[in-house]
Amino acid sequence: MAAHASWVASAGYDNKVILWDAATKKPLAQGLHDHLVNSCAFSADGQWLVSASSDYSARLWSLPNLRLHAVLLGHEDDVDMAVFSPNSQLIATCALDRRVRVFDLQGRCQMTFEGHTGNVLALAWTADGQGLISTSVDGTIRQWSLPTGQQSSINDLQIRTDSLEIASDGTIYAGDDLGRIASVRNGHIAYTQAHQAGIKKVVLNDARQQLVCLSYDSSMSIWDVRQSEPHLLSRCPLPALIWARSAAILEDSRVAVGTFGSTYAVFDSETMSWDMTGVEAGSAINALLSVNNHTYAVGDSGAVLDNGERIAEMGSLCNFLVLSHHLLLTGGQLGQLFNAKSGEVLHQHHSPLNCGVAFTHAHKPHLAIGTYTGEILIFKFSGLELELIHTLKTYDNAVKGLSVAQGKLFSVCANTRIAWHSLEDFSLLHHIDHAHDKIVNDCCGIDAHHFATVSRDRSLKIWNDQDVEVFASPHLNSIKCIAIDDTKTHLLTGSYGGSLALFDLEHKTWSQFARPTTAGISDITWDASQQQFLAASYDGHIYPLRISP
Repeated sequence: MAAHASWVASAGYDNKVILWDAATKKPLAQGLHDHLVNSCAFSADGQWLVSASSDYSARLWSLPNLRLHAVLLGHEDDVDMAVFSPNSQLIATCALDRRVRVFDLQGRCQMTFEGHTGNVLALAWTADGQGLISTSVDGTIRQWSLPTGQQSSINDLQIRTDSLEIASDGTIYAGDDLGRIASVRNGHIAYTQAHQAGIKKVVLNDARQQLVCLSYDSSMSIWDVRQSEPHLLSRCPLPALIWARSAAILEDSRVAVGTFGSTYAVFDSETMSWDMTGVEAGSAINALLSVNNHTYAVGDSGAVLDNGERIAEMGSLCNFLVLSHHLLLTGGQLGQLFNAKSGEVLHQHHSPLNCGVAFTHAHKPHLAIGTYTGEILIFKFSGLELELIHTLKTYDNAVKGLSVAQGKLFSVCANTRIAWHSLEDFSLLHHIDHAHDKIVNDCCGIDAHHFATVSRDRSLKIWNDQDVEVFASPHLNSIKCIAIDDTKTHLLTGSYGGSLALFDLEHKTWSQFARPTTAGISDITWDASQQQFLAASYDGHIYPLRISP
């Protein structure tokens, strides 16, 4: 989200950047990227909008028609943010290639800064336009000098920070994965505990000296930052459709916030009320499960579908589907574990839920759920009751996939770590810290000893305990998901670019490739009744793929 005078701009995972009339919330113009759009920003003079995308580019658009003026190239991975210098003459970008670049308005790269050891997630200009501040997965906040072309300072927070802002007095505010506001003044770091889970967006209203924080604990807080220590002014829950990673301050000091729906929402801190006008849940499918002649689907809307028919409403975005003890379960953005056929809340966690797997232990059905804050929740069924029996604090970032085979629970994390746990006592057997070069997105079991993983690095890896085979894939974009057929002879992988690639386990080669959609592939399941794979997409459709003889 971005705001300037009478305009709001939004960046979307539908590859669109949209300019809106702030008074009416009506779209005025639209631009397109070739992949997800991660952020956008206005120039101070109101002549330009810049957008940053997972297509490895930033794009400069003229206003108000959103006519493409220049493409900013050079990054070798997703561009997460692009921001204008105070005088509107330069654009700084940061990307998952760990670099910060500076471009002119013709799209020519003027400077590249290197030094971060993790993905660079956010940046801001200093008030004089002579420096940049960036934050990263590596836990550091770094300042870069344009006159010297070098790093001028570093503050080590020792934990991931996704978002930062700079006040007019030079104070840096950043939100970290522990839910703290880090205030950096003259190299000194002070922390304020603000949320129960990671802060994913901070937005500074410098005129009012207020800081807005959005968190994965499904709440938003507003802080008075006139004194040396932030003082809490208000806190409110986030509506189910709000996306906690996107917000901007409007001209009248209301807060525009991104959603999983068709437009943005607006929060008024004076009345503590939300304007959700026009916000309708999108059709994206995030999870798919085919079992016993039923194909279940759920996504951004929280509606659960059975063979295309709506059977229940969860009321919020959901990320997974799992069948355990004859109970269909789902969960997602609100941290709630649902009975997917009734909408009953079975458990409440303090952060969003991301994935799940069912297994049997001691002759009783069990369930493992992976969270955005790195915990693996272990449940067991006592009759029809679900009981939380263990919380495995395995990771410091989102658990992206879970699988079970031969008495082992296998898990993968966004921070590139993977781990094996014993299903006997849930002890950690072993782990690998850098299993892939980039974020590990999913995993699946192959047989009693082998697990497969896929990653942003576009590789497939097959693990036999800590021994690994590596296979470069034909995908051009990050691999999002993986599934195996019932004969355990083929793996199907799906990418954020909408492509599907089939891997033959016997010959250890890629045997089929297709791109059924330009939207990303979100999940894959094996449909035993039709002897085919089914791939869900963020475009709301399901695409079948049969294994060629």
